[in-house]
Amino acid sequence: MEDSKEKLEQQITVSGKHFSEEKFWAKLARYAKKAGSSVVYAVLLLYYTLQKPNVPKKVKATIIGALGYFILPIDLIPDFLVGIGYTDDLGALGIALFQVAMYIDDDIKSKARTKLAEWFGNKVDTTDIDKKIN
Repeated sequence: MEDSKEKLEQQITVSGKHFSEEKFWAKLARYAKKAGSSVVYAVLLLYYTLQKPNVPKKVKATIIGALGYFILPIDLIPDFLVGIGYTDDLGALGIALFQVAMYIDDDIKSKARTKLAEWFGNKVDTTDIDKKIN
């Protein structure tokens, strides 16, 4: 398991070059429903944290790597595999969320929930992820 986590962290670091705002929003618009609300909420938390001016560059690099991994069409578990395709994406996003949690404030969560509601409606439960980053 530890070896798998290390591989995922290495992949996150390499994946940063794949991040762009255009690719990010295009992937979200196309795959939000398939990825599921947990993955999308994690992605949005990272994205909105990236936009904060007071977040250190090293933290932003972690976020860009995780978002780049999400955008990357080829990853450890192909996204098109029904039921498990976004498992590795959620793992990568979870690692990044844990590392940047101290920069995720109520404003970030509110923005992420508002955007999340556009795809999934207002009844999405974000409690599990919120507990992990508090």
